[in-house]
Amino acid sequence: MELPKNPFKRALRSGERQIGLWSSLASHYSVEVIAGAGFDWILLDMEHSPNELANVLGQLQAAAPYPTHTVVRVPWNDMVAIKRVLDIGALSLLVPYVSTPAEAKNAVSYTRYPPAGVRGIAGTTRASRFGRVKDYARRAHEEICLLVQAETREALDNLEAICAVEGVDGVFIGPADLHASLGYTGETANPKVKPVIDEAIRRIRKAGKAPGILTPNEADARHWLECGAQFVAVGSDLGILARGSEALAAKFKP
Repeated sequence: MELPKNPFKRALRSGERQIGLWSSLASHYSVEVIAGAGFDWILLDMEHSPNELANVLGQLQAAAPYPTHTVVRVPWNDMVAIKRVLDIGALSLLVPYVSTPAEAKNAVSYTRYPPAGVRGIAGTTRASRFGRVKDYARRAHEEICLLVQAETREALDNLEAICAVEGVDGVFIGPADLHASLGYTGETANPKVKPVIDEAIRRIRKAGKAPGILTPNEADARHWLECGAQFVAVGSDLGILARGSEALAAKFKP
């Protein structure tokens, strides 16, 4: 059996734009709904949603029949969390709160088997098609896409050094935490921070890595795509449900 391919990783490497949707509802059923909506990728969130490993497994299975690629945001830059998510078959990971090249190197090492890294080996996992993929342990890294999240002032200071870490495929700007780090807690599009994000996207692209971001604001999404962002999430399932239900209720209960 062949090693599962990662079209998302190839798209980023070739410079293609990938439009995505955030998934925070922690439901395999809602993931199946949005997986057929036409997005290039969907983000299964484990950091800021009540999403546990078994839930994510069901979501990966629900999305599998569709061309939409699944990216899993792990709860932390943690060896055990990353190992378990890879073992259930995730090919692309977003690792939060990476502020230094050392932290980026740690994230890479957690996705690589020894001697290149410290990922623990298990012979019969969903990732290896239950042991049916020949030479999985030697070749798994070829199809794993690692995205790290820059969301602090320190990360901005270290952006080129983070991008220079071999094994990092892209850098995602976390707008909410970045605003907080710069003194604008609770905001995601402050006019003083937006130019900083613009420049960060350009710096990531110049360093040869794929820049990414999340925004439900269409104008901001299009602006950051023009700045060079390659993987942009343009909304979330939770946001669509909350705002859509509010809008419907308001039509009848103003």
